[in-house]
Amino acid sequence: GAVWPPVLNHFFEIAGWRATFVGVGLFALVAALPLAFLMRRRAPLPVLTGSIHETRALQASPLGFSPNALTVVLAVAGVACCVAMAMPQVHIVAYCSDLGYGAARGSAMLAVMLGAGVISRLIFGFVSDRIGGIRTLLTGSVLQGIALLLFLPYDGPTSLYIVSALFGLFQGGLVPAYAIIIREYFAPAEAGLRVGIVIMATLFGMALGGWLSGAIFDLTGSYHAAFVNSIAFNVVNLSIALLLLRRAQRGAALLPA
Repeated sequence: GAVWPPVLNHFFEIAGWRATFVGVGLFALVAALPLAFLMRRRAPLPVLTGSIHETRALQASPLGFSPNALTVVLAVAGVACCVAMAMPQVHIVAYCSDLGYGAARGSAMLAVMLGAGVISRLIFGFVSDRIGGIRTLLTGSVLQGIALLLFLPYDGPTSLYIVSALFGLFQGGLVPAYAIIIREYFAPAEAGLRVGIVIMATLFGMALGGWLSGAIFDLTGSYHAAFVNSIAFNVVNLSIALLLLRRAQRGAALLPA
């Protein structure tokens, strides 16, 4: 993420976006397939902890939902957080061009944003090991909302670099948190399917958010309303994270001492 935006911007200027996309696709094909063979070793069998009765209870009513209902709730949260997340990630280059700073500077800001996201995932991974998936999701949602709010008043080139870096640092823990929540509240035998469903929902949210922000810009002629829209979707994600935390706390209170 930190390396590709300036590289892509260079090839956009000399070869056009279509030829560049074809080149990226071919590179991914040549690089990813051989690397995938390094991961062919069979996964180890999961180590089950707790009694059979505890495992069945966990599957029957995770966080007070049915398993399918909780999967849907997490999928909705994933769509909402990624619609919000897509606005800066997809449109920062166009936003900088609209402000008169040029696509090259926007590409540099995107590189800063995505590079900070790498650091963010490591930090949030450390945090989630200590506070769990739901609190990590809530923390990431609050911080992402703050970063999105900062885009509204600060649109100078230096301030946009800073806010872009903050956004990258703040948003990196959101998507991995869903996998952690599923692993905490579902049996290992079905965690893979449900992680796939929820992560697919986050990808749909990224696609929807990129398109929706562009559509709002076309209607209003400004990215201000698009940022407000992303903040509204972030509030939806934050509300779901709060709901899950309340249910987790209620369930913990009912456990025998």
